Amino acid sequence: MTPLAEIIDNCSYLDDWQDRMSYVIELGRKLPEMPEEKRTAEAKVQGCASQVWLVTHADSASDPILTFEGESDAHIVRGLVAIVLSIFSGKPASDILKIDALDLFGRMGLIEYLTAQRANGLRSMIKRIKDEAGRRLSA
Repeated sequence: MTPLAEIIDNCSYLDDWQDRMSYVIELGRKLPEMPEEKRTAEAKVQGCASQVWLVTHADSASDPILTFEGESDAHIVRGLVAIVLSIFSGKPASDILKIDALDLFGRMGLIEYLTAQRANGLRSMIKRIKDEAGRRLSA
């Protein structure tokens, strides 16, 4: 997975939306494929126009470290999944709840180029991850 700092840095050098979207697609190509057996109805993110699956793993700490696997059947959305995983995966649940991922996407110059459907799908992914973090904290 590409580190978030590297993604932010690379986006700062890309001047136009076509270059940024090409970069997003490239990030998606680097995302490990999710095995078919993990692409279940429970893993599917509702609210996305494309098919998106997210699987959560957590350790047993009181503030568990969450890691995520993700997949999409659409190239740009797969890249967005890769960025979302870079933002949230490997962090404690309490930190996940504090992260403003939409602000990060805005600072990378990506949010304004998303269609309404993709922006809604991105919000759905973020909500799913934050809901999972909250659930794991209260468990």
